[in-house]
Amino acid sequence: RDPEGRPDKLEAITEGARLNMIRSVLFVCTGNSCRSVMAEAILRMRAYELGKDYIDVRSAGVRALSGLPSSDETIEVMKEEGVDVSDYRTKNVTVDMIKKADLILTMEPTHKDEILALVPEAKSKTYLLKEYGASAKFNPKGFSVHDPIGKPIDEYRITRDEIKAEIARFVKEL
Repeated sequence: RDPEGRPDKLEAITEGARLNMIRSVLFVCTGNSCRSVMAEAILRMRAYELGKDYIDVRSAGVRALSGLPSSDETIEVMKEEGVDVSDYRTKNVTVDMIKKADLILTMEPTHKDEILALVPEAKSKTYLLKEYGASAKFNPKGFSVHDPIGKPIDEYRITRDEIKAEIARFVKEL
């Protein structure tokens, strides 16, 4: 790294090569009814727009009750983006999902810890969403993505926009 902490050329080239090998992404949050659903839908939409619809994008929760719909607020704020997630059903993360994913992006440090407790060898492909792009712009308190559950719809919009900005930073490199 240079004196300002930026990656040197070799490190940047290595990271770029690794990014181009990604064919499957798994987003993980707590209940899989808000944040990870938004992230899955946003990345799917952006990948399609960029002609990269071959990337398999999924989401799950570390404490999800499988088979439930997304929250009403999530459905509404994603509809504002032109994306319908009303048919989405929650899924609890599994060892198989973790092993199959090329990249795992979590919303909070505890989610990352739980993924690594299940599959320690997933360490090299598991990141916090904000850590992966190293931006704390939207959340100066750290690398967690704001959890809107149980809050007014404007909180869901904040979270959606936060996730959207984070994905925009790296989607072209996938």
